[in-house]
Amino acid sequence: MLKIPSISDAEKLIEEKLGGWFDVVISHIPNFIVAVIIAIIFSILARFLGSMMRNVLRRSLDSQQIADLMASIFKMIILCVGLFVALDFMGLKGTVTSLLAGAGIVGLAIGFAFQDMTENLIAGIAMGIRKPFKTGDVIKTDDVFGNVRSINLRNTLIENFYGQLILVPNKILFRNVLRNYSTLGVRRIEVPVGISYGDDPELAGEVIVKKINEFDFVIKQEETAVYAEGFGDSSVNLLVWFWIRYPGEADFMTVRHKAIVAVKQALSDADISIPFPIRTLDFGIKGGEKLDAMITEKRQHSEQ
Repeated sequence: MLKIPSISDAEKLIEEKLGGWFDVVISHIPNFIVAVIIAIIFSILARFLGSMMRNVLRRSLDSQQIADLMASIFKMIILCVGLFVALDFMGLKGTVTSLLAGAGIVGLAIGFAFQDMTENLIAGIAMGIRKPFKTGDVIKTDDVFGNVRSINLRNTLIENFYGQLILVPNKILFRNVLRNYSTLGVRRIEVPVGISYGDDPELAGEVIVKKINEFDFVIKQEETAVYAEGFGDSSVNLLVWFWIRYPGEADFMTVRHKAIVAVKQALSDADISIPFPIRTLDFGIKGGEKLDAMITEKRQHSEQ
């Protein structure tokens, strides 16, 4: 038969439980006080070290946003370490383990949900540290070519040479091949040109180099050169090389235009022709016979 406890027994049981809990609380008060002190110390330490790191990163990184973000992450790491140490000191190891497991699961879920945003953010932080380019640089990647106007954590604003603003995700700039035309401050211009087979390539090179070096925007004039590139259908193909400051006062399109005009004028003054496409008709089984010679020979045979 089930025995129902009396009211006095229930009161006694509750009193014993409350008394046990009270004793446990009293015994843990010193640990609790020490845990609070540890949390306060880590909070002060996080604020001090976070401020110090922010100042250092702002001096070393071009982007203030990246510097502030990295300093905030560092500060949160110190606070979390302090919290886990305080909980462990209070004997709540199971709570610490649960928090770490929960943080890992939440981080994994956020990573999958915002994968694209996270990738751009990480790429922005990595580029802020590596500094492959800065505001004002001329860069090229994939189909984007222009001046960098602004850089933030997720994307980079580029103004192309058609006057259009293009917002490029940082992961594209981080993954793909990136050309920075402003790092060295110089750029080599290449101008292809062809001369007729009857003209001397060495003479053509001399007159072209002399003409190109007359421009003020040409630097490293000792490296201005003309190279024979190959044999074309109607011409000997030459390649003109010279250096300019880039970016500079003279823009790329103006420099190349003046160079092409100068090359044509130099060749014209030296009586060197830039040939049109020429097609030579060769007759005979083995070739090398011209039409007028064949007609003359046929006419002589007919007269005989």
